[in-house]
Amino acid sequence: MTAVRVAALIPAAGSGTRLGLGPKAFVEVAGRSLLGRSAAALAPHVDEVLVALPAGLDLPGDVPARAVTGGDTRQASVLALLRATDAEVVLVHDAARPFLPGAVVGAVTTAAREVGAATAALPVADTLVRAGPGGDCGTLWGTLTPREGLWAVQTPQGFRRDLLLAAHEAALADGFAATDDAGLIARTGGAVRLVPGDARLFKVTTPGDLALAQALAPTWDGQVWDAGGA
Repeated sequence: MTAVRVAALIPAAGSGTRLGLGPKAFVEVAGRSLLGRSAAALAPHVDEVLVALPAGLDLPGDVPARAVTGGDTRQASVLALLRATDAEVVLVHDAARPFLPGAVVGAVTTAAREVGAATAALPVADTLVRAGPGGDCGTLWGTLTPREGLWAVQTPQGFRRDLLLAAHEAALADGFAATDDAGLIARTGGAVRLVPGDARLFKVTTPGDLALAQALAPTWDGQVWDAGGA
């Protein structure tokens, strides 16, 4: 039986506006860039790692990957990455989620091979409220939203490459934008399996997230994070 080639795709062409420290993928946590950490977490589990970077920027030396030029949007960058690999299965991962357990990578890859599309996700644990009209008190409690059956989507997301490429090309032709790649598969009527993720797979978006990442990094480095090590 021929082995299935797997590629990890990291769209890292964003500006990081909310964090305010330049391109977010290049921001360092405990001496290593977010991108470097994410690529290193994926590299042992895939045949190649590809990164989409802003035009004119080079790949940092701590990133075990091959670079392509990204697009103006995340969606455009993922499409460029898909066109740059011939792997049968692809994992799309946010550079800003640096703490990626190997067990999650393996579970998403297996699910993608079995059903064609999968994503790491966590059941929502918090109370959810839709904000009501603002007033002198600021944002107000509006409508309570039941959390039963709701999942918070993470990455990596895994796909058979042909399915995701077709979904991206259809979205491009229709001028449709999605917040993630699994959403494009769902738009075409495809099934996406939810794979249990990890609370440490949070996305570094705000200064508070960065502070949390700085605190977590020393306990993460040098440890084996697999099915039995988390």
